[in-house]
Formats: sequence, structure tokens, C-alpha cells
Amino acid sequence: MPNVTTGVTMGSARYRRNAPGLQGPFDKGQIDDDDAFPTTIPYAKTHTMLHINDITYRISGRILFDQATLAVSPGHKIGLVGRNGAGKSTLFRLINGQLTPDGGSITVRKRARVGQVAQEVPAGADSLLDTVLKADTERSALLHEAETATAPHRIAEIHTRLADIGAHSAPARAASILSGLGFDSADQDRPCSDFSGGWRMRVALAAVLFSQPDLLLLDEPTNHLDLEATLWLENYLANWPGTLLVISHDRTLLNAAVNHIVHLENGKLNRYTGGYDRFENTRREQMAIQSKMQSRQMEQRRHIEQFVERFRYTASKARQAQSRLKMLERMQPIASVAEAKTTTFRFPDPSPLPPPLLALEDASVGYQEGRPILKGLDMRIDMDDRIALLGANGNGKSTLIRLLAGRLKAQTGKVIKSSKLEVGYFAQHQSEELPLSDTPYRHMQRLMEMATETKVRAHLGRFGFSGDKADTQIASLSGGEKARLLFATMSFGAPHIMFLDEPTNHLDVDAREALVTALNDYDGAVILVSHDPHLIELVCERLWIVDQGTCRAYDGDMEDYRRLLLERRRQPKQNADGEPTGRPDKKAERRKRAQARSQSAPLRKAVRDAENVMARLEREKDKTEKRLADPTIYEGTGEDIAALQKELGRIETALSKAENAWLDASDALERAQLTTEA
Repeated sequence: MPNVTTGVTMGSARYRRNAPGLQGPFDKGQIDDDDAFPTTIPYAKTHTMLHINDITYRISGRILFDQATLAVSPGHKIGLVGRNGAGKSTLFRLINGQLTPDGGSITVRKRARVGQVAQEVPAGADSLLDTVLKADTERSALLHEAETATAPHRIAEIHTRLADIGAHSAPARAASILSGLGFDSADQDRPCSDFSGGWRMRVALAAVLFSQPDLLLLDEPTNHLDLEATLWLENYLANWPGTLLVISHDRTLLNAAVNHIVHLENGKLNRYTGGYDRFENTRREQMAIQSKMQSRQMEQRRHIEQFVERFRYTASKARQAQSRLKMLERMQPIASVAEAKTTTFRFPDPSPLPPPLLALEDASVGYQEGRPILKGLDMRIDMDDRIALLGANGNGKSTLIRLLAGRLKAQTGKVIKSSKLEVGYFAQHQSEELPLSDTPYRHMQRLMEMATETKVRAHLGRFGFSGDKADTQIASLSGGEKARLLFATMSFGAPHIMFLDEPTNHLDVDAREALVTALNDYDGAVILVSHDPHLIELVCERLWIVDQGTCRAYDGDMEDYRRLLLERRRQPKQNADGEPTGRPDKKAERRKRAQARSQSAPLRKAVRDAENVMARLEREKDKTEKRLADPTIYEGTGEDIAALQKELGRIETALSKAENAWLDASDALERAQLTTEA
């Protein structure tokens, strides 16, 4: 099992590299100042990074892993897929040592450092940027020691190591990652305690990405992200040079960021080359081949059995019949192709209403009087509309949905809607409001007061709650099952419009495909907010962008929107006066660094000269002390001893002056570098 905390020796000091969610030592490679991506992570290419060997693991008597085996080479990026409850998150806990397998072994390469998002989200008064920087515990320890170290050679070692790990470029790399996950420069200076739990989960993700582990474990990393941050993360992970193992039901991410798929099914880890679409096609072909082979074998068995039955009592054919009986005994049956039970559900169709179902005219909405979040809203929704709301979290997508769904009142303007309009509203946080002590049947029975038991159970059956599942306590349901219960809850009245705010969180790939089918079969309007580009592309026909305090139609498709986001990231941001703000472009950064290096060249030379003088004086001091420690020196005259002692005093005085000169030069150089970074 991997070492949870291991020391890394540097010079005469020893450091603990155990940031939250990180395990084991890690020697950083060089970092390119021009990019947030690490360019090299040193590991032995010929060694296996992770080896899972014939593990068996049971929970309450149920086998999750049955002699499962998997070898992961350095640099491989693997998507771990499987139905909810198959054991994917349990496998992560087995890898990081939180659980122990009942049989078999799990080995992580010696000295490899495993990174995983911390279970406890960061909080407190530290700024987001400082929180992420602290994930590099070696850098933090070195900077702290640099303030108190007095031994010249140790001070030199510290600064050499800081240079080796790119310590001075670390704030820029951390800021780039935070920016990609949706935090602007003002947010990065705010304390973690100012943000909600979902935003702090992003900070935890930023911290583990910044720490650059050898083996990165990510469990549903897009669940707390908006579409914009999800697209950034796809690109970041696609360029990740280390070893990646990611649990995800987001097929777009699995197609963009990984080069292998490991399917957890029936307790086994089955590996496929390529992204998710290729895995799905390969598996479908394998199942078709297996089905044909099984049919062919069954036909062969019937033919042999007919021969045996016909000739087993015929003397001339008895020997052949016995031979065929033995052939039947030796014939290994080909496993039946049994697809796992497919998730299906269906939304009830609404009665038709004349258009428009809903319209806004110059409306504004907010949570405080006179302070609108969105204004100038002019839009209409008809029965056949399929609309996705795009825009970063915090821009007002959920606020707009709440206004359209009638959960918020407009501050100004008109809201026009049919008197017979029924709406359904889905938000993931509603799962926290479900009565956990109830069953799905009792919960729906209270909502459908006038409905018979048959009608209530029929509605639950549309969403996979048939038989005993409808009478299971809600507290025992998985996250995906609770999401399906929310779909049943919001749609029992056959709404004309369904407002879906991140509906795919906790749904596995099959359930997401079932949602696509159900939405496309539904006759009402759909307004969707989602970080899943696959869902948007297959369901929505129109895109609205919520940005800059309003909402407007977007004429392009999702691919156009991807290009728009990438272009925005390349361009410097502008302030209210239209002037560039934020980080300059990379060419400007390189010019700035070149200018800074030129200006600091005399200071760096002074530091090197002082270090050379100290090294020479240290050697002279060592030789003098060795001569004074030699017993034979005391056999001569006292003049020799006095001369050596006088020489030693001269050396120590010179060494003290050289140390002061080095400290002064180092301080001046550090101030110059900080000024440049600011």
C-alpha cells in the first residue's frame, strides 16, 4: 500500500510532504513559466505506477471486486466507468489505503505521490491563492525556513531548491488554475470562508491540480463545476503529463481527457483503449460476437445431443456417441450476454396550450430591492422550445430559472404567462429536502393526494421505482436514485415547461442517456442549465447566454461556444472603461521577465560572488580547524598554535562579513523579484 506520509531529504533538513489529500514524496520537475501545465513530472517510464493484483473486496457480504486486476503505466490517463454502486469510489479508497482488500494486493510505485481532492473543503481566513499555494508543502516549508536559517550553506541550498521547483512562478501557476476554475483576481484574494461549499470544492480541486502529484485520482470532478469550468478542466487534464485515474459519467470529458477506459463490471476491471465512445463501440461489438458465439455453441450442443440420443444404444455407433458425450463435458459454456438492467424513465406529456407559454418584457430580477442581478430581459418560451442557458456560475442562470419558474418575482417589467401553465422545477439541492424517513411511494402519495395507489405507483414506475424499490426508505437510495425521485416529484402534474438546473449530477452514463431520451420524447418545453455538453448538444436547439447582467440569444452551436471561451481566455480582460485588465498575454510576460532578469543581473551576480567567497572561506576554516585538531601540532612551539588561532579568527571575521553581504544581496534580489511579480 502507498506510504501515507514519507519524508524527503534535502540537504540537512527533512520535510513532511503531506498536504491534505496527498500521499508520499514527490520531486518536482521544471515548470514552464508560460503555462499553468507542468511540463515534466519525473518518473521511471519502465515502472508500473499502479498495480492492482487479484483483489477481492466485500461490503456486507456483497462482492464488489472478485479477483480484479489492473496495471497502470506512468503517463496513462484512465477513465473509470461503471454503474452507480459498482464500487468505483471504493476502489479509490482501496488505492489510497483508507480500506484494505480482503484478498490480493494494491501496489503504488515506490516514492510516488498520490493526489486526491481533500474530503474536507478548505475554509478559514486564508485567501484562495494562499490556500492553493499551501498545497505545495515543500515550497511552503522552504520559504518558512529561509526566514530563520542562519547557516550560509543551508541558506544557499534552500534558495537553490526554490529555484529548482519554480517557487517564484508558483503564484502565477496557482492563479492560472483558479482562473480556469472560475475565480477572477478579486476572488483569489478573498478568504475561503466567503464562499459556499460548492465553490470551496473548486478550491480543493485547484489545490490538488497545483500540487502536481505522480498519480492523480479524481472522483466526479465536474459535479461542482459549471460548463465553462468543465471545458477548461477537459483541456487541462488532456494536457496533464502525469498518471490520471478519473471517475466520471461525463462522456465528453472521457472522450477529451483520457486514453483508456476501465469498465468496472461484475467485480472485474476490464480495460479498453481510447475514449468513451470507442469503449462503447468496442464493447457493443464484443457483446455481439459473444452472443453469436454462444448461439453457435448452443446449436453445436443440440446437434451433439441429438446424435448421442439417436445412436447411444446402437452398437456400431456407441463408441462415437460416448466420444461426443465426453466432448460435451469438456465444452466450456460461453457466458450468456446479459446486459445490466437499463435505466429508463419517461415524463408525462402535458395538455397543449396556445403560445407563448411564458414571456418576459423588459424584466429585471434580483434578491434585494433596487439591486437587480439581471435586467433588460426580453424573451418568450413556446411548447416546442429546447433552450440551454450558458454562462459562468454566478452570472445569474439559476436566478433566471427561478424567475421563469415563478420562484422569484420580477422587480420591474412584465411576466406574461398562461393561466393554465404548469411548470416543473428541478434543482440538485432539492435532494436535501426529501423526507429521508419516508419511502418514494409515501412521498408521492402525499403529493398526489387524489390519486389511487395504482396511479401513484405507475408514475413512480416511469422513473425506475417499481416493486420493492418504491417502498425502500429514501435515506437508503443512492444519489442517482434520489435524482430520479426528484424527476418524478417535479413532473407528476404533467408540466408544460420543465426547468432543469444541473440535472445530471449523480447520474451514471446510462441514466444520462435515459434522460436524453426522456427529454426528447417529452412534448413540453425544456429550459436547461448543465455542465454536460453532451446533454446540451443532444437535447437543446437554442442557446441563451447569461452574461454581463442580462440574457441574450446565442446564434452559434456548442462548438462555436467552446471556441468563444478559448478566445476569451487568450485575450486580456477589460475593465468598465474598456481598458485591459488581468494577466497580460504570454509575449508580454516573457518580455517582462526578460527585462526583470536584466535589471536583477547585478544583484544575482552579487549573490553568486558572496556565495563563492563564503564557500572559499568555509574550506579555509575547515582546513585550519583540522590542523588545530591534529595532536602533533602541540608537540612544537606555541608560536605555531598562536598563528593558527590568529588565522582562524581572521577567517571567521571574513566569513561573517561575507554572510552579511550575501544576506543583503539576497534580500535585495528577493525584493526586486516580488516587485516584478506584483
